[in-house]
Amino acid sequence: MFAQSQPIPRDIPLPLPMPEWLLVFLLIISFLLHILFVNLMLGGTLLTFILQIMGLKKKKYDRLAREIEITITVNKSLAVVIGVAPLLIINTLYTLYFYSANALTGYAWISIIPLVIIAFLILYYHKYKWIQYENKKKKHIAILGIALIVLLFVPLIFLSNISLMLFPERWADVRGFFSSLLIENVIPRYLHFLTGTVAVTGLFIFGYFGRKSYPIKEKLPDFTKDEIKEKAYKLTFYATLSQLVFGPLLFFTLPWHGVDWNLAYIIIAGVLIAAVAMTLLWLELKRKELGKRFIIIIILISITVLLMGWGRHTYRANVIEPHKKLMQDF
Repeated sequence: MFAQSQPIPRDIPLPLPMPEWLLVFLLIISFLLHILFVNLMLGGTLLTFILQIMGLKKKKYDRLAREIEITITVNKSLAVVIGVAPLLIINTLYTLYFYSANALTGYAWISIIPLVIIAFLILYYHKYKWIQYENKKKKHIAILGIALIVLLFVPLIFLSNISLMLFPERWADVRGFFSSLLIENVIPRYLHFLTGTVAVTGLFIFGYFGRKSYPIKEKLPDFTKDEIKEKAYKLTFYATLSQLVFGPLLFFTLPWHGVDWNLAYIIIAGVLIAAVAMTLLWLELKRKELGKRFIIIIILISITVLLMGWGRHTYRANVIEPHKKLMQDF
């Protein structure tokens, strides 16, 4: 019954260019590095947009928005360059699944490149025309809003494809990109990604503006370092707290045939380590000891992200394995 409910194509009879375990390791590491800078790019754009709106009433937030925007294009470039590696590796490891998902979402998948180009051009225009739009702030904000909408849409295409490639039994039901969004796990995964983006960006803001070499009095005279660090910590804390909703929502919408005890142990370990990190962050906020445990918090969050990346691959391997065996027997 399982075999009859989904297409069973022939596998590609070519050897992998290197051991599978090494490709998997490189995929997990390169993807996590890529998604880190995607988070910082998207989170920076979102914060810049919000702070510019706040800056309509309080000028100091507009200046803070400009300082954050300086980092966006750098993080954008790193996200693009590092993103080549996981894209190539996933094409190598999961060729039939990835290309099948791409074909089923068709125009949406092809549109990623022009959409990203448009968003990047708008970001550069917004950044370098800041002074010219000094007296046209609403128009300037609207321009950034267009880039933000595009940047928020692109990950949704990626996530729909990544989810679709895991479930060959759903391929016959898909009629383009929008129907792929009906797969149960796509929207929860997207919400989990967005809140994670905000949390990571908060830690970045803490480190970027909190470093000793940053000339806070010169660049942002209306702020103190402790004030920005406290706001950044709160942003991370509350965004991570929201994962108490979006994390379980993501997990319980996963089709259960890919869930096993190995995956459960990985997720539980990640949650426990994240809980320790958030406890330390909360203690720093409560005791006004901002930055005292920052390195420890970063290390713990990094371990959590690594475990989640490992868990993500574990689920992908589990859910695809039965279909791979069917292809081998076909």
